[in-house]
Amino acid sequence: MIDSQTPVTVIGLGAMGTALTRALLAAGHPTTVWNRTSAKAAPLVSDGATAAATIEEAVAASPLIITCLTTFKATSAALEPAGAVLAERTLVTLNSGSPTGAREMADWAGGAGVRFLAGAVKNVPEAVGQPETLLYYSGDKAVFDEYVEVLRVLGGDTVHLGTEVDLAALYETAVGGMLLPALLGFFQGAALVTARGLPAATLVPYTVKWLEMISTALPGLAEEIDSGDYGKPSSSIGIFHEGITSDHEVGVEAGIDVSWHLPMRDLLRRAVDEGRHDESIAALVELLRNPALER
Repeated sequence: MIDSQTPVTVIGLGAMGTALTRALLAAGHPTTVWNRTSAKAAPLVSDGATAAATIEEAVAASPLIITCLTTFKATSAALEPAGAVLAERTLVTLNSGSPTGAREMADWAGGAGVRFLAGAVKNVPEAVGQPETLLYYSGDKAVFDEYVEVLRVLGGDTVHLGTEVDLAALYETAVGGMLLPALLGFFQGAALVTARGLPAATLVPYTVKWLEMISTALPGLAEEIDSGDYGKPSSSIGIFHEGITSDHEVGVEAGIDVSWHLPMRDLLRRAVDEGRHDESIAALVELLRNPALER
């Protein structure tokens, strides 16, 4: 097990990379930082970090390299010049990207003699370092076990998903797919109430309650999907299908653009056409598994 004095290098000093660095410094880890725009390192140097002049210097400074760049390709491109000093170090990537990108990154790291974990931060930068903040990782379990106490500094809910290196990216994509639709739903609600002269802030407590209700429904929906039994719905496809007209009317009355609903309406209509009117809304997963190639 690695102790609290383990040196760590952080590559990429956007909002998230900065938060990761500050959490490591607060926990007592000697931390080296590097960013293409070197000015971003200055506030962290004031906090006790060491700024590396080059990527080679940054990698050479620590046995554990944590990158927080935009994609796997951006990460490998940034690290490429440091190839000669990467060997036998551990690389942890905390970025967006596809499972394919994670596997390609693992192949690249293996070719450079680097031990590799792919990871994801499932919260905002302000939550980094908090006991409830979730980060999950995939890849070599021995590497995870060796550095778990360092990684737990970044968030107390630290999970190893499995040895398949693309699992973190898979779950990042699967869970992250909910974000934009949920935000668009809130933004539509905000457009509705502000059109009546009401503050968007008045929506927040009720939206939170609604999201809490949705969270309680997820285990049952997941059970239906895993079993393939959609015959005892709490909410049927028909209920959502019958709401299409009123959703459209609300948009017209309020003068707001609800065209982002069109693909969802199409999915509901296809489900009804397939005879799924009385099945659980969870049955839509079957249409997602078998997309219509021609609409």
